[in-house]
Amino acid sequence: MTTSIRALLGFLAAALSVLTFHQGMWGLLYLAGWMARPPYPLNPSGPLGVPLLLNFCFWAGLYGMVYGLALPRLVRMPGWLSGLLLGLLAALVGWFVVAPLKGQPVAGGFDPTRMLISVLINGSWGVGVGIILSMLLPKAAQSRLASLRR
Repeated sequence: MTTSIRALLGFLAAALSVLTFHQGMWGLLYLAGWMARPPYPLNPSGPLGVPLLLNFCFWAGLYGMVYGLALPRLVRMPGWLSGLLLGLLAALVGWFVVAPLKGQPVAGGFDPTRMLISVLINGSWGVGVGIILSMLLPKAAQSRLASLRR
């Protein structure tokens, strides 16, 4: 499978994971009273006024492209586990890079509840990326990856 196909499938898997796993966890946390806003937010974001949900899908897709490109190096672990690591990396980038760029406190001001919410949402998103990408891969690529894991 070509690298461009892996990158494209990674983008697609990550965007789909936002719509299912990420927003699913957001919904569970909302029902538990941990999130102020319900899932699937469509309010305008950023300078272009793009709906927040589409913004999430785009940025997640970029992470997914990198994940798809790195997939051959991640064959020694199950997709859900490498995806979880992707989600944890996304949480760390959000805390220490994105938040300061937006003028927000680093790591949510080190508030344990806010940090846990970030890990739960991003971690579940990452698990979803790993699961969805493994389902999107052609059968030949799936069997090649499975043989490398043994």
